[in-house]
Parts: sequence; C-alpha cells; structure tokens
Amino acid sequence: MATLAHALQLLGFIPPLVIFLIRRQSRFVSFHALQSLLWCLAYLAVIFVVMFGGMLILFVTIATHIATKDAAPPLGLFAFLPLIWLVLIAGNIISIVLAIMYAIKAGNGEWADYPIFGKLARRILKMGPV
Repeated sequence: MATLAHALQLLGFIPPLVIFLIRRQSRFVSFHALQSLLWCLAYLAVIFVVMFGGMLILFVTIATHIATKDAAPPLGLFAFLPLIWLVLIAGNIISIVLAIMYAIKAGNGEWADYPIFGKLARRILKMGPV
C-alpha cells in the first residue's frame, strides 16, 4: 500500500489521501501515504499560485494595453507564458521522479523521507527518526 501511495500520486492527491485514511493502523503505510499527500497538496498550491499569477498578469496586461491603445501586444506577457509552462513541466517531472524513487524505496521496506515533507510527516504522525 505504501508503494501504491507513491505510484498513484501521479493521479492526484485523492489516492494517497484514501490510502492514508484506510491504512491508519500501519505506521509505515501512513508515513509514506502522508508524505505523498503532502507533496501533492504542495504541488497543487504551487499550480494554483502560478496560474492565478498568470491570469492576473494577463488581465492587467490586457487592461493596460486597451487603456493606452497600443498597437502591438506587450512583450512582457509573451515572456511570462513560457515561464508558467516551465514551472508546470518542472513540477510534473519532479512528481514523476519522486513517485518512482519513493515507490521503489517503499517497496523495499525503507523509511525514506521526502526532502522537506519527510520531517513534516514524522511530526504530524508523532514519529521519531527511524
């Protein structure tokens, strides 16, 4: 189940959440599922912030363009759109790498910590270092 929690994180935060909730009696599965869940929620928050910022910049740019009656669209908008795509693609690549690496580690029975979320998961579950 711990391996599934990591592998299924590619489908979103719901599979790790379900595994975390139904396997609370196993500290090992809870630990891995919670790490996966925390990563998914953090990545979802990053996506939200990037998309909200992109939309805000888009609307401000369009409003400024209409107000000044410029003929050419502003270049700042075209510079920001590739940045949004780079952030999303980088996040997806990181998610795939984390899912594969930690699914393998969980399958081998390792108590492997995500770089940031491992300590947070241990604190939430009131676990000491293993």
